[in-house]
Amino acid sequence: MKKNSLVANEIKAACDILRRDDGTNATVDYMEQLSWMLFLKIFESVEKESEEIAMLEGRKYIPIIEKKFRWSNWAQNKDWIGKPKESLAEFVKNIEEEFKKIPNKENTLIYFIDNILFPYLKNLSGTPEREKVSEIFKEISGNKVRSVYNLLDVIEKIDPIDPRNYEDTQLLSQIYEELLLQMGTEAGWGGEFYTPRPVIRFIINVIKPKIGEKILDPFGGSAGFLVEAYQYLILNNQPLTVKRSEIIKKNTLFGHEKKPLPFLLGIMNMILHGITNPNYVRKNTLMEDIHNISEEEKFEIIMTNPPFGGKENKNVQRNFPYSISATEALALQYIMRKIKNGGRVGMVLPEGQIMFGGGKFEEIRKELLEKFNVFAIVSLPQGVFSAMGAGVKTNLLFFEKTGEPTKEIWYYDLEGKFTKTQKIKDKHFEDVLKKIEKREISENSWIVSIDEIKKKNYDLTAKNPNKKDEFEYKEPKEILSEIEHLDYEIESILKEIKELV
Repeated sequence: MKKNSLVANEIKAACDILRRDDGTNATVDYMEQLSWMLFLKIFESVEKESEEIAMLEGRKYIPIIEKKFRWSNWAQNKDWIGKPKESLAEFVKNIEEEFKKIPNKENTLIYFIDNILFPYLKNLSGTPEREKVSEIFKEISGNKVRSVYNLLDVIEKIDPIDPRNYEDTQLLSQIYEELLLQMGTEAGWGGEFYTPRPVIRFIINVIKPKIGEKILDPFGGSAGFLVEAYQYLILNNQPLTVKRSEIIKKNTLFGHEKKPLPFLLGIMNMILHGITNPNYVRKNTLMEDIHNISEEEKFEIIMTNPPFGGKENKNVQRNFPYSISATEALALQYIMRKIKNGGRVGMVLPEGQIMFGGGKFEEIRKELLEKFNVFAIVSLPQGVFSAMGAGVKTNLLFFEKTGEPTKEIWYYDLEGKFTKTQKIKDKHFEDVLKKIEKREISENSWIVSIDEIKKKNYDLTAKNPNKKDEFEYKEPKEILSEIEHLDYEIESILKEIKELV
């Protein structure tokens, strides 16, 4: 069995343990708990590596987390059940007084986490890196695991994971891949929180970011675009000087995320990939008034998968030239105004009103085509986002701000049948990546002039002229799955409405 499969199995086993605990049987709860434990486990290796680099360069290393509070010291090297008093002694000034405060001595580990470890982590300060770790733990509601035996079992499952075995961080990606997929599936997340990594890598390979260009993901989710962009820049700039590495880590990657748990995972994801002080903030991007944005506030590159299928209220809509409730329409307007002159955009858009609708949808597309060069649209099959329960068909939209309007759009129709088990892979993008460079015409690719697009009310839908219209009969299981997803969305919307009333 491959090591990655072992990692996936350990994560699944840890989730199963937390699911049965009285304090963490809700998906959001046990995923949050697993996240902070994984973070501390892997962050120790990140910090050790930083320490080694500093030593080689003759620099003094300032620890982010004190050694006694690092994972190996309290999770590996203590006997919390057999020797609870001795285990706790290292972390307190007066062990006799402190030990009296614990009614059930079996729960000494939980007492340590709740009253010593978490307060320490939440109050870290003094350097930007410490403050970022502090920010993470302030977002976490605290330890919710009630059974110390369940907690020790989870520690036992994730403890063998050794990220230092994988210099290219494949293991870290695997951990978060499995964690996010499971979380998204069970919590009913839409595709905007999690974008398949092959889709992200394809967008990055088309945009080709360079050192010195500032990259924004305004709807960052778990920070997949930013992490993959970081890896792309590292890989394509070898040998990497210290100066270039600092530029990439500190002044290149920027992101926002609205919801607490995706934000938490995103910031952890970046830190665990070596970006120890990420420019990642928790905010509702659509709350920003975009009527007057200075050039200094703009970015050379924007790559993102914005929220789609959602609605925003009138107060939010006032921030935009075209007042409209659909989140994808607001997101596109935001991106159009946040990109610098000469900048490039690669983004996911759903197949829907934003691509072909009338009224304000059409006005937004008209402005897009008149003020930007939309150079390519890649149509993805419906099942690409099905792993996250989002069965909607999507497109990849690429445009640049050159000062010239769109004259023609190169289209590509990516074929394949993808499901929750049959996921899209990097190899599925090999042909389109080869053809997009020279804008080749083929059975799956074609060019549409702006005049043709104007005649069709600025409809941007990918309609392959080489194919006849075919009606696809779906499998009953696929239809039931889509109905279940719609039921969940309706239930979520009703719940939100009830909370507002």
